[in-house]
Amino acid sequence: MTSKVIKSMKKKVVISDPKTGKAYQIELSEEDSRRLEGLKIGDEINGELVGLPGYKLKITGGSDYAGFPMHPTIHSHERKRVLLSQPPCFHPRKKGERRRKTVHGNVISEIIVQVNTIVSEYGEKPLEEVFAKEEAQES
Repeated sequence: MTSKVIKSMKKKVVISDPKTGKAYQIELSEEDSRRLEGLKIGDEINGELVGLPGYKLKITGGSDYAGFPMHPTIHSHERKRVLLSQPPCFHPRKKGERRRKTVHGNVISEIIVQVNTIVSEYGEKPLEEVFAKEEAQES
């Protein structure tokens, strides 16, 4: 993929709410997408970045433009082929099974298109209320 195409990609942030079990998706602008680059799995971001003032979001994973998942133990911003024997990224069917898989490192780079997060600190308004307003405006 050319660098022009990569730099024009916007990131989608998936926000999971552990209280309700629901997930919400937000597409970030290119400017906000660049602010996520360099962060790692496990880092916390301010909810204002995605339009949720008062919220704190913990990064739990993501995937790149080709669909390769981020792996928390690979400390880089590139893809690597690693031997896996347990989740994440590989779920063995038999005891002792291992497989070599291509995964992306745990650092968000320009080729990451989806970032998965979980709410770690709640704001004043519930997420259902915030996203119900956005859906009403789109219709």
